[in-house]
Amino acid sequence: MGQIGVARLLELIDTHVHLADVRFAADLPEVLFRARHAGVVQFVCVGYDIESSAEAIKLSSTFPDIVAAVGIHPNRSGDALPGTLRELDLLSQSHAVVAIGECGLDYYRNTEPPDVQTEAFIAQLRIAEARGLPVIVHSRDAMEQTLDVIEKFNPGRRGVLHCFDGTVADVSRAVSLGFWISAAGQVTYRRDRTLAEALASVPADRLVIETDCPYLSPAGHRGERNEPSRVRLVADAVAAIRGCSVEQLAAQTTANARRLFGKA
Repeated sequence: MGQIGVARLLELIDTHVHLADVRFAADLPEVLFRARHAGVVQFVCVGYDIESSAEAIKLSSTFPDIVAAVGIHPNRSGDALPGTLRELDLLSQSHAVVAIGECGLDYYRNTEPPDVQTEAFIAQLRIAEARGLPVIVHSRDAMEQTLDVIEKFNPGRRGVLHCFDGTVADVSRAVSLGFWISAAGQVTYRRDRTLAEALASVPADRLVIETDCPYLSPAGHRGERNEPSRVRLVADAVAAIRGCSVEQLAAQTTANARRLFGKA
């Protein structure tokens, strides 16, 4: 059986896509077709501000295999004013919404002061708690601080560290706090022993995969717009790291995503 036939036997969930991005405006149906052909059965379309969050909900009404997450990215946390947070809370009540996010801390770009980021993060954790939803957390160059906030304000509640790039110790702490770990395209870039060891240490029932498209194109596609069909390349790389078949990896991560997000 050829490669395409094998791909059809897999069921994959891309747990982090930005399909509302303008880069998909001209050909989204074709993008989704390629992803489905590669085995993707569900897409978690993630917002980063009010506009993109509302658009994620809109896409879910057009495409039944898209579900939505609504949130304010840490690089836009200065926009998380009381009125905006009320809008976010209203959006979170849509039947299409399966998570709050992406939210968190980003000390790499430092476009917003750390205290402003922290306040916006905590506010979104409170919305998630009030609505009984998991959180999709962005953490860049701020893992310790991110986990500190989660431990204080979100202990024991479901969530996922998206595009994970931490250590074995970070995995252990995140899992103890009730979190899942999401592997993305950077796992294909180079032999990063720290990341490989971390992903190998994730308990089987706490691992999910993503593309973060249109960002983070896997090796061999750098510089191109990323697409959800390439989550298969992430699955291949993670399976190799964990010493299992891609079929096993797909079945486990898909079951995990469904448990994490409920509606996915």
